[in-house]
Amino acid sequence: MTTIQQEKIKNRINTIESILNTNKVDLRQMSALFGERNELEFKLNKVNILFTLKGKNKYYYATHCKKFTDNLLKYGYGRKTPEQIKETGITFNDHSINFGYGSYTEDLKRFESKSDLLHFVIGYNAAVSNLKDKTYSM
Repeated sequence: MTTIQQEKIKNRINTIESILNTNKVDLRQMSALFGERNELEFKLNKVNILFTLKGKNKYYYATHCKKFTDNLLKYGYGRKTPEQIKETGITFNDHSINFGYGSYTEDLKRFESKSDLLHFVIGYNAAVSNLKDKTYSM
């Protein structure tokens, strides 16, 4: 997906948010707008996921992959700085998370299954969230 397409989707999401905030839509229209917004956000969140997400949890998993990418761009990973990650990008493949676009680039981490990969991503996000929320006092 090109950046122009991503910008069009973001603009449409903003338009939907504006419409929903006016409270001048009936329940059927509101439901349709929420559904459209969810699908558009899903498209944006799965840009760097190179495998199929199906079922009722596809939105949840795509959101976590997006959060994971955002966390890496903020904090880095291992020996990679946020700047290096931004330059190369991150992709999610069936059995690996890679630096760069494609399955034949440097691995960030390899997994036995797609499920293991997704559970790692969710756990990583939870750990980062817990660290950000903690305030230590003596």
